[in-house]
Amino acid sequence: MPAITVQPEGWKPAKGYANGMVAEGRVLFVGGQIGWTAEQVFESHDFIGQMTQALKNIKAVVEAAGGQVSDIARLTWYVTDKKEYVARQAEVGAAYRSVMGYHFPAMTMVVVTALVEDEARIEIEATAVLP
Repeated sequence: MPAITVQPEGWKPAKGYANGMVAEGRVLFVGGQIGWTAEQVFESHDFIGQMTQALKNIKAVVEAAGGQVSDIARLTWYVTDKKEYVARQAEVGAAYRSVMGYHFPAMTMVVVTALVEDEARIEIEATAVLP
């Protein structure tokens, strides 16, 4: 059973991230993924490029475990530049949909001063529930 969005009756619709998710199955925890390739090379130093690669990395891990994007129940984003994230919302949305489609799990955004890899501008961790 893929993860299903939960929204309490009478609440305004969530903005695509502030919702509950319910799922049944095996739980997969994906540690923080950054915007480098499988060879640990940053092909992009741009926020959107790194975000896209981090999401592709998450998708690859979920698929390697036998799941699919719709099994992702939660994403936690760590960004180093809130202003850039907010200013580039249209690009963020387009890049997100290019990897994740129209699946919007429960998400949290945390602004941090730095990430362990100096070149990283974003790190995303995921929780998926696999059938």
